[in-house]
This record gives sequence, structure tokens and C-alpha cells, in this order.
Amino acid sequence: MQEMTMQELESATEPGKMESIATAVAGRELPLLTISLLKGVIYQESDPGVWALLLKLQAAVRDAVNVLGLKLMLDEAEGYAFLRSQTDDEDENAACLPRLMARRQLSFHVSLLLALLRKKLAEFDALGGGTRLILSRDEIVDLLRLFLPESTNDVKTTNKIDTHINKIVELGFLRRLKAQSVREDTFEVQRILKAFVDAQWLSEFDQRLVEYKNRYQDEVGDGQDD
Repeated sequence: MQEMTMQELESATEPGKMESIATAVAGRELPLLTISLLKGVIYQESDPGVWALLLKLQAAVRDAVNVLGLKLMLDEAEGYAFLRSQTDDEDENAACLPRLMARRQLSFHVSLLLALLRKKLAEFDALGGGTRLILSRDEIVDLLRLFLPESTNDVKTTNKIDTHINKIVELGFLRRLKAQSVREDTFEVQRILKAFVDAQWLSEFDQRLVEYKNRYQDEVGDGQDD
């Protein structure tokens, strides 16, 4: 690579030239950020370099994804960012655009466990003990078991709950951690869960839990009648 002369270096560092160089760099970085967001959530903790770049270019990213009918959801305090489809209320043209991710109807049990994990996260934050909520498999099982009827087949019940846990891992609200012991799995509750279960919803949580429990008991009763 040919070295620059002093005159060429001084010329390149003139204000106008520096702005052009910055624009060129941003031009390469913007596709990187957009593609990363299209692939999934960006977390400050797991990818600090990309996160810092996103904070610097977030205005340009918002403009870029807006063309695709998407909006950037960025929570600097919680350290995550993701893309969400524009709602019909925000954009009259949004109704004719395909969604980034298809809506999926969650099972009752998965919805209940998500709600319980969200409450656990709120309690954890209230204690102010840290930023990462780590739960063992048994702790998660116990969260849901409280709302299930007693069963003589504990293994079957636990296996079903494992299926719900795996689904939540797939959805991205739990992250399976490397096993510290061969005896038990551990999981981190991803803070992006707060973006999908907000504070207003959480304030009505106790009433919702009663509704969940009643609904589950009704389902069990219907199943026993068959």
C-alpha cells in the first residue's frame, strides 16, 4: 500500500474531506447495523462494539429501517435494541406491508410462564441487586408449578414445563447458560421481556394470575369430562 505524503495527509484532513470520509465509513456501518437488527436483537452486553456503533448512528438507522416499514426500538438503559413493524395507527401504509415476523399465537402455558418471569424480573429490579436475573431450571419449574393442579406423575409434569421453557428460549426471552454443573441447567431472563410485557400490564398482574388459574382449572375440568 502506497504511503500518503504529508501534503496529501493534510489535504485529506481538511474539514470537507473529513466529512466525506466519515460519510463513507457510516455508509459501510449502516448496512452492518441494519442487517444485524434484521437478524435479531442487539444486546449491549453481548456485542458492545455493535451497540456503541448503533448509539452513534441510531438516527440514520431509524431512517433506513423506516423505508422498510419498520421502527427501531432502542432502550439504552436496559441495553437492547430490536426492530418492530410499524402499526397501522402510526402509518396508514403499514397495513399493506408484510410483517418482519409473523404473529404467533402462544399457548396458555407459555403465556403464563412469560408473565411469571416478567413479575420475577420486576421483583429482582426492585431489590436493586444487579442487572442479570439468573434462574435455575428448578426455580422456573417451581414458578409454574404453583399454578398447576397436583399430579401423581411429577416427571410428566416437569417434562411438560421443560417444553414450555424451551419454547421461551426459542422466542428469545430466556437464554440458556453454559452448565456450571451436570446436575442443573441455568437460564438468564432476557430484559427485552420488559418491552413486550409493560409496566401497565404488570400493574394488573395479580388479577391476570387469578384469571389464568381459573382458566387452567376450567381446561383441566373439561379434559376430565372427556
